[in-house]
Amino acid sequence: MLNYRHLYYFWVVTKEGGFARAAERLDMAVQTISAQVRELEKALGHQLLKPAGRGVAMTEAGKAAFARAEEIFQIGQVILDEVREAASGKVARLAVGLSDGISKLAAHALLEPVLATPSLRLVCHDGEFEQLLSELALHHLDLVLAGQPAPRNPNLRLTSERLVDSPVQWYGPAALVRKADVDQFPQSLDRLPVLLPTGHSALRLTLDRWFDAQGLRPRIVGEFEDSALLAVFAARGMGVFPISRLGASDVSWMRGLRLLGQSDEVKEEIHAICSRRGQHHPLVLQVIAAAHS
Repeated sequence: MLNYRHLYYFWVVTKEGGFARAAERLDMAVQTISAQVRELEKALGHQLLKPAGRGVAMTEAGKAAFARAEEIFQIGQVILDEVREAASGKVARLAVGLSDGISKLAAHALLEPVLATPSLRLVCHDGEFEQLLSELALHHLDLVLAGQPAPRNPNLRLTSERLVDSPVQWYGPAALVRKADVDQFPQSLDRLPVLLPTGHSALRLTLDRWFDAQGLRPRIVGEFEDSALLAVFAARGMGVFPISRLGASDVSWMRGLRLLGQSDEVKEEIHAICSRRGQHHPLVLQVIAAAHS
């Protein structure tokens, strides 16, 4: 079997950039650490490190070993944290990945049913869809909220279900909405400055198709990956913006925004993606049940 202590010494040497700094961090003799790394190389049958100036660099084999070592020792830290929390019986931990294409205001509305959980420790990661799925498969996350379902991949063992299919509403600063003819929506969008999500968002693609179908050529003055940031700029008077009706429940906390209209043909989908372990997480089950009800 692989000796994980030897792997740990190799990992620390690589992280520190040399045997001397690793020895200082571990409070061990350089010769001892060097011998342990050589034992690992012997067990794997390949050289992992090579001299580089005053330090060391990884060989191609070393890079492959280091990538896996990173995963292993990150999981090891998660195990320590989760065991400590479970033993205390005080912390309800929920780690959620938010795909960079979805409305963060809508995500907040979906997570709101669990926010009053006693001793909740909510950890939210914002990132690209594929990276979040990898983190979910490694059990670093309990749930991913995304604008698309998980791809069919038996190796990942993920399940997904659509939580919401919410029509899009348009909001803007009161001064702009008053000037617009609300009865002429959506044609009034051609006469207003418009803020939109970036192309990362599935909603943006749907909006672009809807603009074409309506014969609209809006004047786009800003594009944002984060819907909450988009709403902040709109509230400061920059333009009108779209948001799912679900996410609009959080718009009220921003003063000065008013409803311009609703695009019933345009809807934002949000899917809940879980690993097999996440399917049994009580807080994940609560989020899903609340969305369906």
